[in-house]
Amino acid sequence: MRDARAFVVFFALLGTLTACSWLPRSGPYRSDMLAAGNAGSGISVIELDAATVSRLSASPAASLLGAFGDYRPPRQQRIGVGDVVQITLWEAGPGGLFSSPVVDRSSSGSRSAVIPEQVVAQDGSITVPFAGRIQVVGHTPPEVERTIVQRLGDKAIDPQALVTLTRNVSNTVTVMGEVSPGARVPLSVRGDRLFDVIASAGGIRAPVTDISVVLARDDHIVRVPMEAVLDDPRENIYLRPGDVVTLVHDPQSFTAVGATGRNAVVPFDTAKLTLDEALAKAGGLLDDRADPSGLFIIRFEPAGIAHQLPGVAAVNPQAGPQAGGVPVVYHLSMRNPSALFLAREFPVRNKDIVYVSNAPITDVQKVFSLFNLLVSPAVAGVTINGAAP
Repeated sequence: MRDARAFVVFFALLGTLTACSWLPRSGPYRSDMLAAGNAGSGISVIELDAATVSRLSASPAASLLGAFGDYRPPRQQRIGVGDVVQITLWEAGPGGLFSSPVVDRSSSGSRSAVIPEQVVAQDGSITVPFAGRIQVVGHTPPEVERTIVQRLGDKAIDPQALVTLTRNVSNTVTVMGEVSPGARVPLSVRGDRLFDVIASAGGIRAPVTDISVVLARDDHIVRVPMEAVLDDPRENIYLRPGDVVTLVHDPQSFTAVGATGRNAVVPFDTAKLTLDEALAKAGGLLDDRADPSGLFIIRFEPAGIAHQLPGVAAVNPQAGPQAGGVPVVYHLSMRNPSALFLAREFPVRNKDIVYVSNAPITDVQKVFSLFNLLVSPAVAGVTINGAAP
């Protein structure tokens, strides 16, 4: 009987000594995360303090105004290839090129003519009777009118011309994505801002909290949350001919993992989110598992911001995803009361990972649980056998 008990105790102790190497857990401990910054892995671990939080809070977010400027609209719209123009010609008296015959002595006859609509050809020109081919691309309607009058000066009687753009294809903005139904929107002469064009295209068909605006102009593309544009009227910039506006369904979210009350992808539901708000959305720290000194925020930081942080200058700015982000881990110990104020100021970004490590004591709890699981049947068997007559 004593040998059986010794056998059980021996294997229980052996399990206790080896348990820590294979016990399940939700992620690395605080010490493992801190060591990652010194292991040559290319990951920078930054301790959050007032200076770092202030620097991050002041870092400019993606901005339409910052990228493109709030340029005024052009003073005049110019004609482009594909535009449709109509020309009306007048003469000062009857008997000219564009006058109808006089059939009534009391009538002076018609002294005007309307030339049917024409599409500006690829060579940038249109045809005007008796004036020939006229280059119009890059010119304003008044400039084309003066050219026509000059060409007809020795053929018509004091000619006058009126050039009208009946369909302005070249001075348009393309709007697509989460709009109803999407369109190519002509820009007015007075100029149109972003919201004007979106409204003309039918408006947004999804909640604004889930929409990002992607503006492509020439070779420059900027992506901004719609709520950020709504919060700052200066972001409602004037659009230019050829701009492409895409409204993308892109809910802002972060991932909560580790010893939090909720392990999930958590939506922002707002334009800006701070760390304390993110922890609340994630259900807070679990009392029976969380290590309060092991709160980490993991993200790919833009190189321009990352290299302003201490200890990141030596990191390859091309590390990380295609965007060229630098892998950065921010560490904050919630054991310090001042951490609550820092969490209130620290901005959580889209696609961040908020990780809370387990406390080391949880492994001891798991070992005791495993010990009880292994020993209890043996002890119960010994007790039953000892009680048997």
